[in-house]
Amino acid sequence: MKLLRYGPKGQEKPGLLDASGTIRDLSALVDDIKGDVLSENGLRKLASVDPASLPAVAGNPRLGCPVTGMSQLICIGLNYADHAAETGAAIPKEPIVFLKANGALSGPNDDVIIPKNSVKTDWEVELCIIIGTKATCVSEEQALDHVAGYAVGNDVSEREWQIERGGAWDKGKGADTFGPVGPWLVTKDEVPDPQNLDMFCEVDGVMRQNGNTKTMIFGVKTLVSYVSHFITLHPGDVIFTGTPPGVGLGVKPEPVFLKPGQVMRLGIAGLGEQRQRTIAYGG
Repeated sequence: MKLLRYGPKGQEKPGLLDASGTIRDLSALVDDIKGDVLSENGLRKLASVDPASLPAVAGNPRLGCPVTGMSQLICIGLNYADHAAETGAAIPKEPIVFLKANGALSGPNDDVIIPKNSVKTDWEVELCIIIGTKATCVSEEQALDHVAGYAVGNDVSEREWQIERGGAWDKGKGADTFGPVGPWLVTKDEVPDPQNLDMFCEVDGVMRQNGNTKTMIFGVKTLVSYVSHFITLHPGDVIFTGTPPGVGLGVKPEPVFLKPGQVMRLGIAGLGEQRQRTIAYGG
């Protein structure tokens, strides 16, 4: 299934995308895409419903983040060896874990705001893991039992704040609109191998990232298990799993960063695409 949330920001309704590409309203069945809805039983109940029996949603509504009610947004840094190399960083021996402020969440096609005084805002296409059930200290063998599905993410980052301003990476990751997720949550039964998904990111039509999840240093099972030993995972939590090479910071001979008025288009095979316009703070 492809689960989604549609409507104005703060007023999103639950829905799904049927085989014809039509959005179907789930409001009569669930309050939202969160909590127990993301469990194995919850997803099984939704999968048993004939999409044709659900009301079709007219027009082309805004899409929000496909899940809500999460406790945290967790990110993994430098999880592609070639990305680590382009930034001049050593390949990590263990996953680098940091947090992204929940306030960064936005819809897949919402505008991305270049923060006030930002000079190094950057793009990062990433596979997102959506947690379905609570996970604490789970093994790699158990890890996928706690996963509801996957989505496209853009881990937008302010590199000066992340790298040059001291302290943790978090301050360069948590600005408003810095966490587009979606367009939909694709349930794990439709993603038989999350470690072989093509992914890309274009900026103003120029291909900047063109990778595959098979080159991740730490795979999905490892990440869910590893993080769960440090942070209890809850339904709806999102794990951004790292980005392949091609970010603005790594462009040679000089890095390239986002400016207002540009367009990012990014996607992952089978999980859909995002499109964001960059706008100035206050614009």
